[in-house]
This record gives sequence, structure tokens and C-alpha cells, in this order.
Amino acid sequence: MPGTVNLSNELESFETRMDSVVIRRKGGRIIGGRSLNMEGFNEKYVKAGHIIIHSTNDEYDYKPMPVSDNAYSSLPENYEYAGIWVRTTPASDARGAIQYDGEINDKALPYPIDSIKAALKTALPSLYFMHD
Repeated sequence: MPGTVNLSNELESFETRMDSVVIRRKGGRIIGGRSLNMEGFNEKYVKAGHIIIHSTNDEYDYKPMPVSDNAYSSLPENYEYAGIWVRTTPASDARGAIQYDGEINDKALPYPIDSIKAALKTALPSLYFMHD
């Protein structure tokens, strides 16, 4: 199911201090951004650097990679890696940019990617994971 969002939101403040260090070098992004399908995602925010996945059956179905116990879960069946969420947004208003090319600070991501880094590099070969 494609993501839907309410375009008349109330003002909300939240922490975004890591947003500026996640993207080391801007690169290719999905034109127009996407609204995320939040089904099954229980976090209050989709943080900058969150891995975004895409349905292989529905070209409009993008969602945050599932998390469990402060780590990424397994890639769901019929999904593939799409990129990295660029800025922190409330889960209730999950629309924004997805970067698939460029340089990402792997130490600033919201969850460790050690267990999926090889698969990410294969799926997104022009996305580089580096750090200071």
C-alpha cells in the first residue's frame, strides 16, 4: 500500500542534530521524494539515515526498513533497498527525500548496518558508507 500523509499538520518540535552529519556528500535522490508506507513501523520518528526499502510489486510502495531491539530486522520478502532517508521526520508525516547515490556517514546512522552493509553496497553501488 503506498504511503499517505496529512498535509495539514500541527507544529511539532523534535531533535534533528544528527541530520547535518548523516549525508557527507549529496548525490542522486528520488525526484519529488516519497511518502512512506508506515505500516508496521512503531517508532515515533523516521530519523535521517534510516534505510528505506521499496516493494518489487508496487512502484509506489516505499517504507522504512523494519527495526527490532534497536537494530534493523531482515529485509521483508518482495522488497529491495531503495536508499537513505535524508532528514528526520515524524512518523505521522513521513514524506521526504530518499538518497541512493553519494556519501553517507555510517557511524551517524540511527541503527548499525554492519549485518546488511554488503547487501546495501550490492543494491546501491553508488552509495558510499564512510566516516571521519
